Amino acid sequence: MEIMQNIPARIYEIRGERVMIDRDLAILYETESRMLNQAVKRNLKRFPPDFMFQLTKDEVDALRFQIETSNKLQPEALRSQFVISKGGNRYLPYAFTEQGVAMLSGILNSDKAINMNIAIMRAFVEVRKLMATRNELSFQLEELRSRIGDHDLQLNQIYEAM
Repeated sequence: MEIMQNIPARIYEIRGERVMIDRDLAILYETESRMLNQAVKRNLKRFPPDFMFQLTKDEVDALRFQIETSNKLQPEALRSQFVISKGGNRYLPYAFTEQGVAMLSGILNSDKAINMNIAIMRAFVEVRKLMATRNELSFQLEELRSRIGDHDLQLNQIYEAM
């Protein structure tokens, strides 16, 4: 159950998309990144660029910073297991969008993979709900700021008139 609560912490925003990284997915599916990526490469037609893309070195560096910062704020049990060595990797990781993760369910057929995919899809929905709530709160705060600004202007006009 703890791993299910950790899924939203493994969803990152890269190139304006919410994605999961191949290494995190491999951990969740209890397989190796290499095996997951081999399965994807055997079914490459199922993964167009809007489903999966390879990160650039700059994106990896930015992601490493994002993860390190996030991990400092989380208890040990919820920390991401995504690790990028500073000495470099053999390959740059792949990022899977929500549709790419859904497509993984078609090529990874174990019961574990199917159950994990369901949990991941639910996590993407939860993240989307949280973002919508955050956007709504941001809109309301901006509206409140403009109203207060209008009231300040009106009060200043009253004081000047007096």
